[in-house]
Amino acid sequence: MNTPPAIWCIGRNYDAHAREMGDTPRERPTIFFKNPASVIGDGEDIVLPPICDEHGPQVDFEGELAVILGRDLLDADEDEVLDAVSYAPGNDVSARWWQREGGNGQWNRGKSFDTFCPIGQPMPSSKVPDPQNLKLVSRLNGRVLQEASTGDMIFPVARLLAELSRGTTLLAGTVLMTGTPGGVGSKRTPPVWLEDGDVCEVELEGVGLLRNPVRHG
Repeated sequence: MNTPPAIWCIGRNYDAHAREMGDTPRERPTIFFKNPASVIGDGEDIVLPPICDEHGPQVDFEGELAVILGRDLLDADEDEVLDAVSYAPGNDVSARWWQREGGNGQWNRGKSFDTFCPIGQPMPSSKVPDPQNLKLVSRLNGRVLQEASTGDMIFPVARLLAELSRGTTLLAGTVLMTGTPGGVGSKRTPPVWLEDGDVCEVELEGVGLLRNPVRHG
C-alpha cells in the first residue's frame, strides 16, 4: 500500500493482552504512533535491523485489525465513520527493549523501525458487515499463537475513530491499528521472538491473509 500520512495505534485494546502486559483495561484508549515509513505489504520481508541485536532477542509480533481511512474525518459521529474506511490484517511488529527502555517510556521508537508495520490488501467496509465480528489469527511458521474475535476489543472501531477525530483532522489514507489480543511472543514461556527464516501470518476471517517472511538485515 501507499505510505500513509499517519499511523495511529491503540495499545492494550483487548483485556487479555492488557493483563499479560501487566496492566488493566482503562477508561480511555492508550494511543501511540508508528512511523509511516515502517509500512510494507503482503509478501514483503520483515527485516530485523542490527540495532535490534542490542540487548538480546526482542522483536515480537502483534496481529491486528488495521483500518484505512478513505476520506478526511473531523468531529465525526460514530454512526458515520464506518462508511469511510476499509479493513486489512496488520502486524504491529515491536522491538520490546526499544519500546520499553530505549524510548524512555515512549513506545514509538521500538515500533517504528523500517518494515515494522506490515499491512495486507484492504477490503472496503461495504464487504465487511461488522468489524467487531471478525476472527483474528496470528501464526508463526504455521503455529497458531494468537486467536481472538475483534468483538473482544475494549474500544470498538467506530468509537475510536469518532474519539480520535474530535478536534483533529484524520487525513484520508491514515491507518488506525486497533490493538492486539493476548498471546504475544514476549509473554510466552519461553519467549517467542521473530528470527531469520521465520514466516509470520495474520489472518482476518472474511477479510484476508497477511504473510511476511522474516530476515536479518
